[in-house]
Amino acid sequence: MTTIKDSAEQWEVRATETPFVGNKTSVRTDDVVMPDGSVARRDFQVHPGSVAVVPLDAEGRVLLLKQYRHPVGMKLWEIPAGLLDIPGENPLHAAQRELYEEVHVKAEDWRVLTDVYTTPGGCSEAVRIFLARDLSEADGERFVVEDEEADMEFARVPLQDLVRGVLAGELHNNCLVVGVLSLAAALAGDGVDALRPAEAQWPARPFEA
Repeated sequence: MTTIKDSAEQWEVRATETPFVGNKTSVRTDDVVMPDGSVARRDFQVHPGSVAVVPLDAEGRVLLLKQYRHPVGMKLWEIPAGLLDIPGENPLHAAQRELYEEVHVKAEDWRVLTDVYTTPGGCSEAVRIFLARDLSEADGERFVVEDEEADMEFARVPLQDLVRGVLAGELHNNCLVVGVLSLAAALAGDGVDALRPAEAQWPARPFEA
């Protein structure tokens, strides 16, 4: 019987170049040797990786924010998320920072919901999505926002309402969709206590505990 599990593999790269370098990401072009010996050119975005958080309050509501996203020309409801800006940074620490900066909340209970590659055919971005519970208001002043973040809206929405919104095609943010459906599946299955611990290793983005 075939084991349904992703596996690491690295095909030979004959040549590589970086035609574009941006502020946070770059574009790389690799000449990759195919199984039949031919060589195919592959362009992709090199991405540092991201973290996202499903913050679940005591009433079963998820804390959301709504933000303008210029590439798709929409304001999307999202869960708190951000880049892994520091190489080798512990993703849990990054997630705790994003939760504080975006919704000014802290959490006592953290679990890993799921790990995903957002667009593996064209981008190396890997995202770890956490579940955060036992929420409370963070100490200190709110983080100063700018640019698109200055126009954000906030809401607390029951999980099942979000599941319905996802399946109705009303919610489109990748991390929100994956996080919400993963949490619903966990609650319907073995429960959140069966989820991986917050410090679980992540081969896609290795870190020091």
